[in-house]
Amino acid sequence: MTIPDVLAFAKEWMGRVLENGDTAIDATAGTGRDTLHLAHCVGSSGHVFSFDIQTEALEQTKQRLEQHQLHERTTLINKGHENAAAQIPSEHREKLKAAVFNLGYLPGGDKTITTRTETTIQAISQLLDIIKSGGLLFVVVYPGHPEGRMEKDKLEEYAAALPQRDIQVLRYEFMNQVNQPPYLFIFDKR
Repeated sequence: MTIPDVLAFAKEWMGRVLENGDTAIDATAGTGRDTLHLAHCVGSSGHVFSFDIQTEALEQTKQRLEQHQLHERTTLINKGHENAAAQIPSEHREKLKAAVFNLGYLPGGDKTITTRTETTIQAISQLLDIIKSGGLLFVVVYPGHPEGRMEKDKLEEYAAALPQRDIQVLRYEFMNQVNQPPYLFIFDKR
């Protein structure tokens, strides 16, 4: 048996928390892999809202969803994740069970365009306010670049200060891997 990497571990838990009819958010569409996984998890009567500031990322996500005939259960939004909570219609807010942030930059894209610590924490805070009790928020952080290191440090500070009675936070990491491997934070809304 092998221990799953951070992305596989996150996807396993997404599959556990989401059911047919739920709503999910991909706060960082990127290449669309997380959006696709969420679309499978929410089933035919669920919905996924996927955000990205880069049209290139949304185009890749759209193509991936169309290849799998899952575009009907998704809405792609060309805005930053700090706008996510305001963009979710009330009928979907009531069903929001999971959100995922895969931070950093678009794979194969411009590495100077990255997620930013301030907007990430703003988005996490807003989504924790509206996610259902029992819902999970997943944040994958890549500390191998300067903004990623700052995101990791600030997210640890932010998570440690949250009241345990309202939100539990898990940090999943491989401590002895070289090249600053990614971390996973899972926020569990009680």
